[in-house]
Amino acid sequence: MLTDFRKGSTLDKAFEIGLAFKAIDGAGEIMGGIWLLFVNPHWLQAWAAVLFAPELREDPTDFLDTHILRWLEHFHQNTIFFAAIYLLAHGFAKLTIVVEILRGRLWAYPGLIVLTLIFIAYQIYHIATAGISIGFVLLTLFDALIIALTVAEYTKIKHRMHEELR
Repeated sequence: MLTDFRKGSTLDKAFEIGLAFKAIDGAGEIMGGIWLLFVNPHWLQAWAAVLFAPELREDPTDFLDTHILRWLEHFHQNTIFFAAIYLLAHGFAKLTIVVEILRGRLWAYPGLIVLTLIFIAYQIYHIATAGISIGFVLLTLFDALIIALTVAEYTKIKHRMHEELR
């Protein structure tokens, strides 16, 4: 039976919006992973050099452009392949969990919690080793919110099931 959030509370709506973002994120990761499977690192470096050339002519010390170009210099086929597999695995895992929650599978709620905790652990590790990144901090906060909403929704469902058994 598919879960019907339309009749729910504000918490249900927030959870539904969070699930929608997770689904969009998962689909984006899958598309990005597929795209990376076909990317040649030399093509990517050349494309970025052309894209950033006008800005670098204006300001050769532009922080963002110089850092992106330096970062791309270290891109090799193995790095791109790893990134593609990583994105594909993330995307498929997220979409599977979201679909199973929407199908009313109770196991998917703890599955989403555990999966998201694993992502948060990696994100914290990345922040600790590579430095603070606004993107990673915001993603970690969003994932923490998703866990809180999932716990609340799962608790509500379990309570409702317990009441129905009485």
